[in-house]
Amino acid sequence: MNYRVIDRETYYRKDVFRHFSEDCKCSVSMTARIDVTELAAYSKRTGTKFHVNFLYALSKALNSREDYRMGYLWQTDELICWDAISPAHYVFHEDTETCTPVCTDHREDYAEFYANALRDIERAKASPGYDAEAAGRPDRFDASYIPWISYDSLNIELPDGYLYLAPIVNWGRYREENGRLMMPVTVRLNHAVADGFLLANVFRLLEREISELAGR
Repeated sequence: MNYRVIDRETYYRKDVFRHFSEDCKCSVSMTARIDVTELAAYSKRTGTKFHVNFLYALSKALNSREDYRMGYLWQTDELICWDAISPAHYVFHEDTETCTPVCTDHREDYAEFYANALRDIERAKASPGYDAEAAGRPDRFDASYIPWISYDSLNIELPDGYLYLAPIVNWGRYREENGRLMMPVTVRLNHAVADGFLLANVFRLLEREISELAGR
């Protein structure tokens, strides 16, 4: 878990960060439908799991830009940028209707990430319960799949004034629209480190990574 400390005096979002971390503490979130037709076809063709493939594309997208890897260390009042952030995702247990969080280390290599994610999922299936260590890793971002519904909007609330900078991403079941498979994705970012451009850019980067993976 390596990081570098950001000099707030030279940080390119210095004034925005101060305003939205002191005067107007808030987050921004957006839900949009993205085309996952090719990713679903790739998953079927290769016999791989769609949700793990999507998780890989998401992890690559968020790690491709420093703005999405920002963090805050309240113990030392330091603004930092992680070298990499890893997805904390969730395994649902049908019998208890509860989830076990797991954190799969980010890897640029697809085969390595995919194998690690499957291992982590199987481990969580075998050991149900709430893994507080995985859920609380400071270098994580939250990634939660909601497979039971193809929703239109979703909102996650955090305590007022809580300077939580890690991205939170949710996605639901895809559905066919005009011959394409469209999936709802919700992205939440802290306004202190992100604006509308950076929020919308997550979807653009995600679509790029999906296209690259599906085109293999």
